Amino acid sequence: MTKQLTFIMAIVCGISIASLYYIQPLEGLVAKEIGVDVAKIGLAPTLSQMGYALGLLFIVPLGDIFERKKLIMTMLSIVAVVLFITGSTSNYLLLMILMLLIGLSSIVPQLILPFAGQLAKPEERGSVLGIVTGGLLIGILLSRTFSGLVGDAFGWRVVYFAGVALALILIVLVWFMFPRNTPISQMSYGELMKSLPHLFMTQRVVRESAFNGFFAFGAFSIFWSTLIFYMESPAYNLGSKEVGYFGLVGVIGSAASVLMGRVADKKGARFGVGIGSFIAMLSFLVLWIFGSSITGLVVGLTLLDFGTSTTQVSNQSRIQSLGDENRSRNNTIYMFSFFVGGASGSLLGSFAWQLAGWTGVCLLGMIYGLIAIIGHHIIYKPVSK
Repeated sequence: MTKQLTFIMAIVCGISIASLYYIQPLEGLVAKEIGVDVAKIGLAPTLSQMGYALGLLFIVPLGDIFERKKLIMTMLSIVAVVLFITGSTSNYLLLMILMLLIGLSSIVPQLILPFAGQLAKPEERGSVLGIVTGGLLIGILLSRTFSGLVGDAFGWRVVYFAGVALALILIVLVWFMFPRNTPISQMSYGELMKSLPHLFMTQRVVRESAFNGFFAFGAFSIFWSTLIFYMESPAYNLGSKEVGYFGLVGVIGSAASVLMGRVADKKGARFGVGIGSFIAMLSFLVLWIFGSSITGLVVGLTLLDFGTSTTQVSNQSRIQSLGDENRSRNNTIYMFSFFVGGASGSLLGSFAWQLAGWTGVCLLGMIYGLIAIIGHHIIYKPVSK
């Protein structure tokens, strides 16, 4: 695992995950053009994340029995086709189906992370996963910047057509730069899927990380799925372009994943999970009290992204330390819970906004953060690093 390959994997993760989040700053533009209200378009982020969860469950385990390089290229090809159709449609029902398919086919980073964990030396695994995960999280954030700015300037369809071009570039990059690997497991697909409950029940670290990841990413999604509504409200009277700028701010917090990867190598990954969970909960208190000012939003967002990236890197370090044979399936269990949590945050965040505005959003985020902390310190009492 060279430094060059580590950074290339980070880049592929960041760009490939972006398509999952293009829709969030564009909801208002899409709703206006296809003639539906914003509440209906609000279903799109939930469907895309549910699709991602399904892809995690049914596609990512294939990394244990298929060559990962070919599997990654296949999924990127599917992403390109789906994005092209998305940019071409004006039908609401078809658009919602495509949101689900975008999520289903955008699981490329979850094929790359176990690949990176396998190639990395044990003493460097945290640092390697920190860089690759950093690329993933920065891609999530910059996707909103990209789609917000491009959508505001050229229209939402151009965002998806640009995504097609990016996917094709990634296919070429993976073809030339990624090594081939020999699958360790010889299981059939049916055996592979049947083994998931057993792996979940017999590995405490997997259960603990899945629990924490559900609420960590759920809190993250509560904020990002509702920010556009807050920015368009009388409190700010801004729009998708400004939401895109906030993605740039979030990079500051997510860049901490590189640092936290090193901390995980030295102090233990469980330590990072606890710190990240607390910071994420604290961020919503800041957003609630000071969110009516841009400065308050920036500080709260930075804390939220720092906390989320810290928990993600630390959880991934714990998962990827469990061995090679089950690496993709362990990642499947963790990330399935992670993105189901994200989908729940997007859905409940929209309801919280409708019921109680920004206060409801922040209170819901604090509840998610508190549950993550309770899980870390009480439900799963420390037994190992």
